[in-house]
Amino acid sequence: MKTFTYRSATGLDDRLEPGAVFLAGGTNLVDLMKLGVATPDVLVDVNRLPLNEVTALDDGGLRIGAAVRNSDLAADPRIRAGYPVLSQALLAGASGQLRNMATTGGNLLQRTRCRYFMDATMPCNKHTPGSGCPAREGDHRNLAILGASESCVATHPSDMAVALVALDAVVATHSRRIPVIELHRLPGDEPERDTILEHGELITAVELPALPAAVNSAYRKARDRASYAFAVGSVAAALTVTDGLISDVRIGWGAVAHKPWRARVAEQLLVGSPATKEAFLAAADAELADARGLRDNAYKIALMRNLTASVLGRLAEAGEKR
Repeated sequence: MKTFTYRSATGLDDRLEPGAVFLAGGTNLVDLMKLGVATPDVLVDVNRLPLNEVTALDDGGLRIGAAVRNSDLAADPRIRAGYPVLSQALLAGASGQLRNMATTGGNLLQRTRCRYFMDATMPCNKHTPGSGCPAREGDHRNLAILGASESCVATHPSDMAVALVALDAVVATHSRRIPVIELHRLPGDEPERDTILEHGELITAVELPALPAAVNSAYRKARDRASYAFAVGSVAAALTVTDGLISDVRIGWGAVAHKPWRARVAEQLLVGSPATKEAFLAAADAELADARGLRDNAYKIALMRNLTASVLGRLAEAGEKR
């Protein structure tokens, strides 16, 4: 690991010098430093800043401090009751020990996953722009089927972010507010840029809007083993059915793109439709029309189709019982 300097942040307006990065839980950053993929000159610890509370907003929503630990957020009674999809997504991620350290802001800022990116000795456009993307012809079983480019097919690993995208959450920094759906970037020809944040722009909170549909919501994650594994595909959804027709639906997909994916096409088709398996499958098909599988990850197209229909079907049944 490269030698670095450590200091504590002095306040929310602390400005980072060149080569410096913020440190919170460190569950992703420290791993990347050990691998030689991340090589900061300075770590600026933000754990002492007043960012570790969940508070009510005037509109009925919630403001989640960026330093709130994943375990604490998943267990918060207001999250469990009003936004169960978020609690379930958090509990599906990593391990109990990591959730005790990982923070809300840090979870959002995880780097994308790809074995070539995680190996500093391999060519990869994310850590060495212009060196190529060996994943396209190499190991890409768990990589992107939507929004990818010739430069990169990596996927975003966060479970929490998928739920936040479905919930229309907003990220607050010390200088602006950004919808979570706009925070992360598709790779294009600049895959080294995961987000639209400027250097030194500190996430201070995530804001959840008051969202009645979120009460009937769920997260489901398909993975290679039952725990401590990244998703090969995931669905975060909320559903409201009124008089037999869908009046509100929110769908987020994970492990299919360089960023958490909001299934807007599917949502638009479903509003006003009956809550049937056939409607759910047709909507998923429409969302997947632009999906492009590689040699070993085309299975994700069928996986996301069926996973989406399954989650929405269960929510439709649950809604009838309320």
